[in-house]
Amino acid sequence: MSELLDHAPELRRRLIAAAVPADAEPMAAYMRGHFSFLGVKTPARRAAQKPTIDIVRHSDAREVVEFVHWCWQQPEREFQSTGADALRVIGRRLPIDLFDDVHQFLTTKSWWDTVDAIAVHTVGTMVRTFPELIDVMDDWIDDEDFWLARVAIIHQLMSKDKTDAERLFAYCEARKHDEEFFIRKAIGWALRQYARTNPAAVIAFVTANDDLSGLSKREALNTSSCAI
Repeated sequence: MSELLDHAPELRRRLIAAAVPADAEPMAAYMRGHFSFLGVKTPARRAAQKPTIDIVRHSDAREVVEFVHWCWQQPEREFQSTGADALRVIGRRLPIDLFDDVHQFLTTKSWWDTVDAIAVHTVGTMVRTFPELIDVMDDWIDDEDFWLARVAIIHQLMSKDKTDAERLFAYCEARKHDEEFFIRKAIGWALRQYARTNPAAVIAFVTANDDLSGLSKREALNTSSCAI
């Protein structure tokens, strides 16, 4: 057993100690009842998980992924959040053959909190490291699982001037008629983030695509650097 898995009971002990049981129900309600919670809000969770993350920093990437699988098997959402944070730490060290595991984390217990964290900080990093994964993003934008399409749209969120703008705009155009809230929100979010680098390009895209949803348009242009 790896050091991280040996440490797993200590992580549970620390999270339970940090929990405010009265917060568990409101936290579950915020996630529309999809998950149960111990009642550990984000600042307290990050403090409680710090010894775990310290171990992650010097652990082999495969051992970390094994630990993240353990996190995904736990019934309380705080563990999946810790697992997503662990993936973020080792994003640059993840070998491409573990991308199938990343896919599993995205498509299991899926909701915006873990999907977005993994999309931006793990998938985005891996695509920059392994450009051949761009072909996977090209497949995901058309996937019937809207969470994977959302990942494709937002995976470049941290790319700034290295954003593949042509691909970003193509992805937004491909899903612009999607009625799913999380897709419309993702389109607006991705465009707004790129507007911080190239506002003129975003304004031109939004203007040319008048059939974008109102939500996508509002999100895209909701920045002082990108106001018409």
